[in-house]
Amino acid sequence: MPLAPELLKILVCPACKTPVFEADNALFCTNGDCRRRYTIQDEIPVLLVDESKILDSGDWLEAMRKKP
Repeated sequence: MPLAPELLKILVCPACKTPVFEADNALFCTNGDCRRRYTIQDEIPVLLVDESKILDSGDWLEAMRKKP
């Protein structure tokens, strides 16, 4: 189930404070220098930097293509 649009409007990457977007049951930072992926578990975003994954540029670009 997707996150509420109102929630997505206020969420930012905790590492760089850039907006995030939802795709593939995860949140993706839109900053090309940061490139973090945050999981969503049981409909709850896990916005912990230590638990995020830094994507390589190819994977990040692929995720960005899914941005609404």
